[in-house]
Amino acid sequence: MGRRRTLDRKALRNDFDEAEEREKEEEETEEEDGDEEEAEGEAESEEEPDVEGDEEDEEAPKPKKKKKPPKAPAKPRSRAAKQVRMKVVWGVFNNSNQQVETFPFPDKAEADACATRLGTDKKATFFVQLVRKPLEEKEKEK
Repeated sequence: MGRRRTLDRKALRNDFDEAEEREKEEEETEEEDGDEEEAEGEAESEEEPDVEGDEEDEEAPKPKKKKKPPKAPAKPRSRAAKQVRMKVVWGVFNNSNQQVETFPFPDKAEADACATRLGTDKKATFFVQLVRKPLEEKEKEK
């Protein structure tokens, strides 16, 4: 089987950089040549009398740059969903991960007592775990 060719990224990068440098040099030389030609053209026009052919060259319209159309206004961005404030409570769960009861966060002792009481009464496993619930904000009545 033939060996699979792989691209040498460094070599490609160097070639690309060299090509850019050559283009810049060419542009600089073109600008310099253009300046010299203008100076020569001015010198020739001073030496030679006015001829109708020369005037037409000087009066030739310069290529106009195309105007870019105005950009369309940016689309309004959709707002991020409002984050809902959460509160933490203690939940008593059975062995099937079903929540049996909830207690406010400061009442962990009561939640533990409830879990042990249910465990002894029903002869099953109950445990206490933190649960996050959306915070119910009281609506201001006017």
